[in-house]
Amino acid sequence: MSQIPSLISDLAVILISAGLVTLLFKWLKQPVVLGYIVAGILAGPAFTQIPTVSDVESIHIWADIGIIFLLFALGLDFSIKKLMKVGGTATTGAITIVIGMMTLGYISGLLLGWGHMNSLFLGGMLSMSSTTIIFKAFDDMGLRNQRFAGVVFGVLIVEDLFAVLLMVLLSTLAISKHVEGFELLSSVIKLGIFLLFCFVVGIYLIPSFLKKVRSYLNEETLLIVSIGLCLGMVIIATKAGFSAALGAFVMGSILAETVEAERIENLIKPVKNLFGAIFFVSVGMLIDPHLLWQYKIPILILTLVVMIGQISFASFGILLSGQPLKIAIQSGFSLAQIGEFAFIIAALGLSLRVTDHFLYPIVVAVSVITTFFTPYMIKLSEPAYKIVDRIIPDTWKRFLERYSSGSNTIRQKSAWNKLLKALMRIVGTYTAVTLVLIFIWLEFVAPFIMKEISGIRGAILALILILALISPMLRAIMMKKNHSEEFLQLWNDNKYNRGPLVSLIVLRIVLCIGLVMLPVVKLLNLTLGIMLSIASIVIAMTIFSKKLKRQSILMERHFFSNLVAREIEEEKRAPINQRFANHLLERDLHLAEFEVRPNSPSMGKTLIELNFRQKCNVNIVTIIRGNKRINIPGGKERLYPYDKLIVVGSDDDLEHFHKYIEERYRLSNSANLADDTQEEISIEQFIIISGSRLIGRSIVESGIRDNAACLVIGIERGNTSIKNPPPDTIFREGDIVWIVGEREKVLRLSEGRKL
Repeated sequence: MSQIPSLISDLAVILISAGLVTLLFKWLKQPVVLGYIVAGILAGPAFTQIPTVSDVESIHIWADIGIIFLLFALGLDFSIKKLMKVGGTATTGAITIVIGMMTLGYISGLLLGWGHMNSLFLGGMLSMSSTTIIFKAFDDMGLRNQRFAGVVFGVLIVEDLFAVLLMVLLSTLAISKHVEGFELLSSVIKLGIFLLFCFVVGIYLIPSFLKKVRSYLNEETLLIVSIGLCLGMVIIATKAGFSAALGAFVMGSILAETVEAERIENLIKPVKNLFGAIFFVSVGMLIDPHLLWQYKIPILILTLVVMIGQISFASFGILLSGQPLKIAIQSGFSLAQIGEFAFIIAALGLSLRVTDHFLYPIVVAVSVITTFFTPYMIKLSEPAYKIVDRIIPDTWKRFLERYSSGSNTIRQKSAWNKLLKALMRIVGTYTAVTLVLIFIWLEFVAPFIMKEISGIRGAILALILILALISPMLRAIMMKKNHSEEFLQLWNDNKYNRGPLVSLIVLRIVLCIGLVMLPVVKLLNLTLGIMLSIASIVIAMTIFSKKLKRQSILMERHFFSNLVAREIEEEKRAPINQRFANHLLERDLHLAEFEVRPNSPSMGKTLIELNFRQKCNVNIVTIIRGNKRINIPGGKERLYPYDKLIVVGSDDDLEHFHKYIEERYRLSNSANLADDTQEEISIEQFIIISGSRLIGRSIVESGIRDNAACLVIGIERGNTSIKNPPPDTIFREGDIVWIVGEREKVLRLSEGRKL
């Protein structure tokens, strides 16, 4: 008899325990993640009374795959453009939280006597709120359309990026065992160049590839291609000296800019859920309940540190960014927990063997406790704001109001500011791409060419090819923005501007000469003067080449076309213009989308009959019905199933509207269930016997259809069959009648009883 491999039996134990426990947690209305962790404790070595996992190491491999898919899915929801749009509020809030909680966590670890490296990793674990838990809590509580929810989502987006960067930096510190300023700076620069190169090249190539093969991309092939791209970037990231998780996140953020992003996200979701469940169960396996009891005091202390620290730093950071006091406090209370990134950073510390084993279960316990309290903390934010508003002096209130309104005032940027920002973005991006291309070429391609073509000819060929490859980037570095509106305005406004403007051009030319010198020095053994002359000639040809200018423009257009493709597609489907939505936000009004469900009591009624404006103080500005859009609908417009209503109102009004329609739906549904005595349709036959009241009557006269809501579909008469008999067919004694209808009514007919 063949024996089942331990990996399969262990997976069976994990998934069965996870399934049963999460069903219990669903019934208790608790987050599923907590259920996975409890299932892990039960399936781990702590409990020997029930079937448990025999080979924990093999499960860790599946858990590593789980981290890859979790980060990939996170990247798909990330989007670089989304990060740029969340603005100063999210960035200021996230930076304040991360720096504050890193410091607080580090100090707490040292005070508890856990040493430098444990404390450093502890700071990283305590600085990241849980995206999964907050999204779930907002959904369950119907708060997704609140103004503060938008601020919280923005902060979470920036925190996700910081978390990925933090993983890389902590890995570097763990390997070097000490902090060196130059080494840390070089790691940050290396990481920045890697991210920038992957993003630019990825956006240039991947959306075009997906567009060309779109007709072949059904759900199966798109899933395989997406996972293949993800794992391919994982290999590239690990070869470059970074983590597999970073590679997965980067590929997710690249695919997030494609038109196929939503399809990929939906396809990846089941895979992410499966491996994510295994990861969270493996987290639970490493928890020793005896160890938790031993460290109960540190767990309690760190729980208070997380909740008080997150509320304080988040509220302060969001207040600092110019948001009102109420929004800041609501956001701070929403972020008072740690989640999945704490587990990932804890697992990273264990895998690098730089943190003690007791730290992992302690942080998981803190996460479980803070996650449990998340919905209650969100509910407490409103009373907390009222208390703070009541106790702070009026002078402080006026100052905060002035600060908030002043921060939201749109200021005209100076021409110098615009020009320098644009040049930093252009020069930084193209320089990073050029440096990586030169490195890859010199490391892999040039040695291959020089091996095949020996001597000076191979070196010259390798040099010509790399210079041709980077020449469009060099031209962009030197020539971009030299004829822009800001440049010409500064040139014409003041003659003293001309010196700095010319200096900017010269500095960029010098930078490009330096970039050209890198492959020249590496491939040719010449004197410095000759190499400088070659570099200068190449730069001059690059500047004056019209063909290269055209090629550079086409490449940039192609890149930006791919970058904005998803945005253009979303704008076509968007219910309302985004600028209009932003305009409403400035007036504390918001747009929210609600769908008319099939059993909704609003179905089939006009807007006048529903009177949402008077009852809830909201206005329906658009109705989306399939591909049809009805803007500013009239009062006589009726609502139909699956209509999407775009509603405008304040936070309180939208919340009232949401509760109102939910309550109407619940009451209507309860009434329907109570009154529902209808049965399913069935097909029956009966014989018309002597004395039946049907004899001599036609089908119409019998009232079978009108009174009993039944349908005669056939009559067998002797040796003939009448299929779908006409309404004037007369029933005769001995006819076998085939009839369709509700079973109770059909039985009454067959037994000759009155309808």
